[in-house]
Amino acid sequence: MKQITIKNEYISLTVLEFGAIIQKMLVKDKYGKEHNVVVGHEKPEAYLSDEHALGACIGRYAGRISEGGFNLGDEFYSLQQENGVHLHGGKEGFGKRYWTLIEEYRGNNPFIKLTYKSEHLEEGYPGNLEAFVTYKLANNTLQILHEGQTDKTTVVNLTNHSYFKLDDETSIDHYNLELKSEGFLEVDEQLLPTGSIKEVLNTQNNFLTSKKIGQVRLDTPFVFKPHCNNAAIVSSHVSGIVMKVTTNQPSIVIYTPTSFPAICFETQNYPDAPNQSNFPSSILRPGELYRNESTFEFGTL
Repeated sequence: MKQITIKNEYISLTVLEFGAIIQKMLVKDKYGKEHNVVVGHEKPEAYLSDEHALGACIGRYAGRISEGGFNLGDEFYSLQQENGVHLHGGKEGFGKRYWTLIEEYRGNNPFIKLTYKSEHLEEGYPGNLEAFVTYKLANNTLQILHEGQTDKTTVVNLTNHSYFKLDDETSIDHYNLELKSEGFLEVDEQLLPTGSIKEVLNTQNNFLTSKKIGQVRLDTPFVFKPHCNNAAIVSSHVSGIVMKVTTNQPSIVIYTPTSFPAICFETQNYPDAPNQSNFPSSILRPGELYRNESTFEFGTL
C-alpha cells in the first residue's frame, strides 16, 4: 500500500492509495507539540480488515439507504443490504478500493489528487462513475474536494470518514462542540431518516452555543445551510486544539463511536435522499460535475 505524505509548517498529512484513506494528520497543540488528530492504524495493511472506515473516502453513497435500493426513472436499482439497510456504499465501498494517485504537488499549498473508476452496477449503482478526491494544505487548513462524473444518470454522495481525536484522553466528554444547525433529521431505530426534520431546541442535539459534549453520543445527520462558515467547531482545553469545519454540503453527520474516543464530521448530502423526495437531490447526470468542498481549519485556544 502506497503512502503519500505532504506537509507545510502547520500540518503534515499522510494518505493511502487504498481507500484514499487519511492515515495520519499532525498539527501542533497549544504547547507547540505535534499531535496526530485522526484515529488510524500504524501499519497500512491493518486497514484491509478495518471495520470502522477509519479515514476512508465513503462512496458511492455515504450514509444509509432504505428499501433495498432506489428508483431512477422507471428502473429500480437493488443494493446490498443488511436488515433492510444499505450503508456507506455497500460491502466493498470506495473505502475498500485501491485508488490511483494522478497528481502530487509539494510546493506552496501542497496537494495530492487520487481517482477511482467505479464501474456500472458496482455494488448495484448505475453508471460508470469517475471519482476524484483532492487533499490540499493551505496554511492551517486541510481542504478536501470530492468530485465525480458519470456516463449514466446515478446517485452520488461522497465524504471523508476521519475520526478526530484532539488529545490523548480516554473520553471526549470534555470536548466543546458548537454547531450552526437549527435542525436534524429524525431517524428510526435503524437510523434511517423518516423524512422529517426536527428542531434542535429542547433536545440533546442543541449545540447552537458552544458547550461540552458530556454524555451525549451522536450518530446524527444535522442540517446546515450550504457554505455555512465554521458550521461546526470542536475543541479540547487539554491540548488547546480547535478544529473548524466548513462545507458546501447541506448536512454533516456527526458520529461519536462508543468503542473509542473520537468524533466524525461527515460532510455530505442527506442520508437516504434517493428515497426521500423532500430531501436535496443526490442525482448526478452525464455532463454534470459532482463537488463536495469541505475544509478543516486548525488552531489553538
